[in-house]
Formats: sequence, structure tokens, C-alpha cells
Amino acid sequence: DIDKGEVTPRQEFKARARYLNEKYDYDVNEARKIWCFGPEGTGPNLLMDCTKGVQYLNEIKDSCVAGFQWATKEGVLAEENVRGVRFDIHDVTLHADAIHRGGGQIIPTARRVLYAGMLTAKPRLFEPVYLCEVQCPEVAVGGIYGVLNRRRGHVFEEHQVTGTPMFIVKAYLPVNESFGFTADLRSNTGGQAFPQCVFDHWQVMNQDPFDDSSKIRQIINDIRKRKGLKEGIPPLDDYYDKL
Repeated sequence: DIDKGEVTPRQEFKARARYLNEKYDYDVNEARKIWCFGPEGTGPNLLMDCTKGVQYLNEIKDSCVAGFQWATKEGVLAEENVRGVRFDIHDVTLHADAIHRGGGQIIPTARRVLYAGMLTAKPRLFEPVYLCEVQCPEVAVGGIYGVLNRRRGHVFEEHQVTGTPMFIVKAYLPVNESFGFTADLRSNTGGQAFPQCVFDHWQVMNQDPFDDSSKIRQIINDIRKRKGLKEGIPPLDDYYDKL
């Protein structure tokens, strides 16, 4: 809904809270206290104030928002954008001295808290998915199915163009599997298939990123290596602080 523009930061907050309550069963009072969207102030993640009577909270709001924007722009798994996460602030203990409540202390702390929250919430990777439309004669349809199945593609529609021998096959194809797709398709259909791919949506990759043997873990390691980050997902102990 955020991506579609049905829920936005600039909406009237009472109308937005009512919509979130009716569609997603959010508590109306909490939904009225959305601090911000992120990353970039418009992304598909929420920071919500669920506290009751915390002193000095408004003084650190801007710092918390900055930490939230940072954490959602560079997520904990591979410093990629975060999607579909709602962070609730339930309680905050603050130093009585204002000098210890500045951005220098609060922003990195807020980011660490959000990272710890993500690590304990069974995080998953999202992958981008193309909508792929392939035009071909009937004899080539079988070859298209073969290529798509090998690349984790999923055909959801097939129909003949009225008055012609051509068929249209529509499928979802993970972007990660699309490299060399056109050449592969042509070689398996005798050059008779003509694909068009456009970005359509994101889908969850349902494998545990903490399982060393999973494909997801390998993808994360490759991303981290490419970015020059420390190898492996940071352990929870790095962010799990106790007073």
C-alpha cells in the first residue's frame, strides 16, 4: 500500500490511522503516532511511538528518526534497503542530563537497537521479480516452459493472439535468474520466441539466512564481499546491550 501510494507520510494522520486499523488491524492510537516512513522518508517501513508517558521523548525524536532512516537504508544482513518492517518503540530510558541526549549518542544507539530487533525477528531477503511476456508460435511453447522452469520462473497466463498462430506466455521470473535469459530462450525455441521483461514486484525468499548451507547465505556473503563489508552476518551479540 505504501508503494502504491495508498498510505503516505503526507496523509491526514487520523484518516491514515483509520485505514490501517480497518485493513491491517493496527491499534488506532498507535497508528496515529507514526513517527516516520523510511528509508528516504517515503519507504515501506514504519517507526511507531507506542510509549506511554516517557520523559524527554520528543527531544530525541529527530535523532531516532535519523537512526531509523540509516538502519532501513542499510539493513543488518547486507546493508541493502529494508522492506516491510514496522518498528514499535515501547519504552525508553533516558539520561537526565540533556548533554547525554544529543544526536551523537542517540543516532548510533537507535540504529543498533533497530539492528538487534531485525536480527531477532527472523529476517528474510526480498528478491526483485520481472513480469516476462513472451511471444512465440505454438510449436515453441514447450521450449519456453523448459527455460522458465530451470530459472525458477512461474507461468501464470497463456493465450493465443486472435487470428494469428502466435501465442503469448506471461510469467514471473526472478531478476537474479534473468541473466542470459533471452539467448537461452532463443536457443531452445529455434529463435522463434521474443521476450519482454519489466520489473513487477518483490517476493520473499523463504530460506533462513543464518543457515550456512542455504543459497540465501551465499547471496548475502557475495553482496557483503562486493561492498567490502566484514564477512558473515553480524551476530546479535554485537548489538545486544543490557543496562
